[in-house]
Amino acid sequence: MIISFTNQKGGVGKTTSAVNIAATVAAMDKKVLLLDLDPQGNASTGVGLMDRSSLSSSYNVLCDGLSVSDAIYHTEFKNLDIIPSSIDLAGAELEIAEYDSRERILKGALSVVKDNYDYIFIDCPPALGLLTVNALVASDGVVIPCPCEFYALEGLVQLTNTIEAIKEYQNPDLQIIGLLITMYNSRLNLTQTILNDLHSHYGNLVFKNRIARNVRLTEAPAYGTPVIYLDKFSKGAQNYMAVAKELLDRTE
Repeated sequence: MIISFTNQKGGVGKTTSAVNIAATVAAMDKKVLLLDLDPQGNASTGVGLMDRSSLSSSYNVLCDGLSVSDAIYHTEFKNLDIIPSSIDLAGAELEIAEYDSRERILKGALSVVKDNYDYIFIDCPPALGLLTVNALVASDGVVIPCPCEFYALEGLVQLTNTIEAIKEYQNPDLQIIGLLITMYNSRLNLTQTILNDLHSHYGNLVFKNRIARNVRLTEAPAYGTPVIYLDKFSKGAQNYMAVAKELLDRTE
C-alpha cells in the first residue's frame, strides 16, 4: 500500500510522522520503503542519510527516468529502505511541467517496486504543487498530520478539496486514511476547541491516538535515527507505536 503524508503548511509534524511511522511499521515486521519527496530532505536525514551528494534520489527518478530500483538504499533500521531526496527537487516541478502525463510519473515509477513492499510511505513537500500531486496520484491513501493550531486548520479545506479533485479526475481509489493530531498539548484550552471542531467536521477520520510534544522527538533527527531506536520508552516513541498500530488497523 502506498501512503502519502501531506499538508501544505510546514512545521506540522509531517516529516516527523512519516519517518517515525515508517520505522515503527517496519519494526512490526512489515517491509517498508520511505520515499523522500521534499527538497529539504529531512526524512532522509531522519534515517541517517546525512550526506546525499553522491546518491541517486527521487529527483533522478522523476526527472531523469532513473529506475526506482536504482535509487533505493537500505537503512540500518529493520525492514526499512529509503529513496532519498535532493535539493534539485526544488526545481523539479518546472522540469516536469512540460512532460506528457506529468501527474503520473511517480505512479509509473513506483509500479516497478510496489509489490516488493508492504507499505510505501511518501513524505511530501509542504505545498500543493506537482510533486504533491504526483504523490497523491500514486497513492492508495493519505495521512494528514495536523497540530491543534488555528492556522493549521485553515488549509485543511483546501487540502481535502485537492484530494477530492485528484480522486475524481486522476485516482478514484485514493482515500483519506486519517487526520493525525501532532504536537498535542492537553493543557491548552485551544487544543480541546480545535479537537472538537475536527471531530465535528471529520468524525472517525481523526486518529484516536495523538502525538504529544516530546523532547526526544525533536532530538532524534540530530542523531539520524527514528525515535523508537533512540529511546523506545519515551512518550514520543510510545505515541508513534500506538499510531502505527492504528494505521495498520485502518489499512489491513
